Amino acid sequence: MPRSSLLITGEIPRNTSFERGFPFQYAEKPHNGDDDEKNMNLVPDRLVKDDQAIVVNIRNEGLVIITGCGHAGIINTINYAKQVTGIEKVYAVVGGFHLPADRGVFEGAIDPTLKELQKIDCNYIIPCHCTGWKATAKIIDLMPDKFIQSAVCTTFTF
Repeated sequence: MPRSSLLITGEIPRNTSFERGFPFQYAEKPHNGDDDEKNMNLVPDRLVKDDQAIVVNIRNEGLVIITGCGHAGIINTINYAKQVTGIEKVYAVVGGFHLPADRGVFEGAIDPTLKELQKIDCNYIIPCHCTGWKATAKIIDLMPDKFIQSAVCTTFTF
């Protein structure tokens, strides 16, 4: 990756044991091998490959990784961004970390995710919408100097 550039990751591999995708997503599967649209069943599809991120290399600083909802998980996303760019330093992560505690399913991923975020040691952590209030509160508690609050229309300059 050139010294300053931007890329879109495309599909993000799901490699961590604690980031489980989006279990409330469904796929249409034919009923009894019939391809007729009237005979389709909805089946859980927790690994829907609907996720990608934007990665920017900020010269002399490192990567800024911007997620949408982060269904692949923020750690999977960071690891893949580092892999495709060949750059280890993460300057900032911005976006959804997909850790909403209100669904229960994701609550078990909060502690291992934050432990990995601490190891990555980026300069700024900017959780947005689907990070969830419990995960955001823990980020503030564990990494207060790295946390930045975001809101609608917030502008960041790196």
